[in-house]
Amino acid sequence: MLDAKYYANLGLSSIREKVLAGERLSHDDGLALFACKDITAVGALALHARCRRHGHKTFYVVNRQINYTNVCVNGCTFCAFRRDSEAEPGAFSLSLEEVLDRLRAADATPLHLDELHIVGGCHPARPLAWFETMLQKVRAFNPHLPLKAFTAVEIEHFSRLEGISTLEVLQRLQKSGLVMMPGGGAEIFDEEVRRQICPHKADAASWLRIAGEAHSLGIKTNCSMLFGHLESTEHRIDHLCRLREQQDKSGGFTCFIPLPFLTENSRLKLPEDKIGPQRGLDQLRTVAVSRLMLDNIPHIKAYWIMLGPKLAPVALWYGADDLDGTIVEEHIGHMAGAQSAQGMTIAELEHLIRSSGFVPVRRNATFVPLPDAQERTEAQ
Repeated sequence: MLDAKYYANLGLSSIREKVLAGERLSHDDGLALFACKDITAVGALALHARCRRHGHKTFYVVNRQINYTNVCVNGCTFCAFRRDSEAEPGAFSLSLEEVLDRLRAADATPLHLDELHIVGGCHPARPLAWFETMLQKVRAFNPHLPLKAFTAVEIEHFSRLEGISTLEVLQRLQKSGLVMMPGGGAEIFDEEVRRQICPHKADAASWLRIAGEAHSLGIKTNCSMLFGHLESTEHRIDHLCRLREQQDKSGGFTCFIPLPFLTENSRLKLPEDKIGPQRGLDQLRTVAVSRLMLDNIPHIKAYWIMLGPKLAPVALWYGADDLDGTIVEEHIGHMAGAQSAQGMTIAELEHLIRSSGFVPVRRNATFVPLPDAQERTEAQ
């Protein structure tokens, strides 16, 4: 499949040799992969790297996502989710009881949640104590449910509101039950691009520092990249290299999620040549290059909410090994224009994986494989 002569003709001979040997690719190697005209050749290399780690296993999680507010001070130009104030049409802020109501509704199903994912906008007035109480109440309701909550951007926002360090914020939230953090808010690390799309958000250095602080406390995190907007392939490779460097230092990134920019409801508008039918190919290539560049991050996610249920399983052949999960209710991607369903059943996820030629593996928030549903029911 990885014919030496063919890759030599593509100018990828040395990259092929590195991939087969399990060696690290350089910044320039990443650029060459983005420049290669044969996307299937790039995908085959990524599939090799994926299968070396995971074989044909593909992970999914039974999870519930709760977005506690979309009121946000950051004013990112790409974000269709945020509202500037409580008075703006479409704004919402859940009470503690409403958060618990959503958890109760999910817990009433026979799914047996393995992850609760909680994120929201950077609300201008909610104190850190509110979020500590939220975690404590959720933990009291279900002590066995792993709590994955708050991006590095939210952590920095809490620290500003409280006038304390981000490390202290993390310590307080960990004491209240936080075990893992999602990877959002990284966007693209290049400062010039950030000035155009998220000028008020935590900068790249802060995002990486907070991730490192979380890792030092034993809090695993995901990481991400928002792509397909104003950035270049050079910016993407720079972003991936910075994540790889941070992982070398702190080692706590569990999964990388490449997030395609959804244009439909965004205030950030792009030229036609960036929103045409070739976007699907660019998304697959970005998944593949991510797998090849991020040799020290175990998992690559094909987030079906953003990629869609048709493209996400194709991405499994381009290096991804995780589809995320059942989700139940998601606002951020759908308010941006995602056309996918709000959630999937276990049967639907497993069918998607099997019909793509892979083996479904149910996991928890930290990617530990779980026994099947019958075994779990008997153990409870």
